[in-house]
Amino acid sequence: MQKVEAVIRHFKLEDVKEALTAAGIIGMTVSEVRGFGRQRGHKEQYRGAEYTVDFLPKLKIEMVVNDDDVTKAVQAITESARTGRVGDGKIFVTPVADVIRIRTGESGGEAI
Repeated sequence: MQKVEAVIRHFKLEDVKEALTAAGIIGMTVSEVRGFGRQRGHKEQYRGAEYTVDFLPKLKIEMVVNDDDVTKAVQAITESARTGRVGDGKIFVTPVADVIRIRTGESGGEAI
């Protein structure tokens, strides 16, 4: 099993969700996060004063998938979240030792 975490732009959530569903990936957790990468934020003006917004709002999608589904999930996210501009986001894939479904006590791949 692998945990797939993707940090994406807000307006791409529906596209990513539809792409994952079409790829047969079910279940995800979405959180609002703030951060910056290479774009280092941007400058804005408020009442005539210029200030820098360092941390930009993004969404973080987390899901645990079977090893066989990792490539499908990453490809679905990459294709649906891409705009071609700096700040499209990142995908992180990490191994998961175990998953336990609290309601039934199932573990491993059955709990996904």
